[in-house]
Amino acid sequence: MSFVGPPPPEKMMFQLNLRRRGISDQAVLRAMDDVPRDLFVAPPHRDEAWRDTALPIECGQTISQPFVVAYMTEQLQLQRDHRVLEIGTGSGYQAAVLSRLCRQVLTLERFKTLADTARARLERLECHNVEVRVGDGFDVPKEAGLFDRILVTAAMEEVPEALLARLDLDGILLAPVGPQSGAQNLVKFRNLKGGIERKQLVAVRFVPALPGIAREL
Repeated sequence: MSFVGPPPPEKMMFQLNLRRRGISDQAVLRAMDDVPRDLFVAPPHRDEAWRDTALPIECGQTISQPFVVAYMTEQLQLQRDHRVLEIGTGSGYQAAVLSRLCRQVLTLERFKTLADTARARLERLECHNVEVRVGDGFDVPKEAGLFDRILVTAAMEEVPEALLARLDLDGILLAPVGPQSGAQNLVKFRNLKGGIERKQLVAVRFVPALPGIAREL
């Protein structure tokens, strides 16, 4: 299936900016190049889709800037056989990028409107290895099992132990951690035999992760 993309110079600058800012994993760069970001933003912002900036989406949420998506994806150190849990589907853009790099993605979204819209976009792009569910990221269904990687795309004041318990051995969880009203730090957790290893990466700013399923939208 083919899609009409942005003018070549704009897409070239998109890739060049990622490389200039330190993204070096070729598989991640290919995935970022392969997923048309303009399909994941609202029509009024299509002209800005390939700029390195966050943009508003429905339900008061945002689509992260491309560098942040690429950086977080690179930090996950994905392998083709990995099973990934994403907390916060949003537009579906991050899930689409992940789908190019792993075996399966389960993504949970508390807003039904966002989940339905993201599911339609992902189906259009033939991301058959992504399952979108309306759900609570603080209460992952038990039958979902363990995951090789977990990516949280909204800020948590602290990552719940119950979520860390969903990591398989040597699994990685990446989450923005800190106060909802200010800047957070991106933290990388790894489940080792001796326990959970925690490493602080960079300062970020994300919308807050809220418990429960939204009653409206």
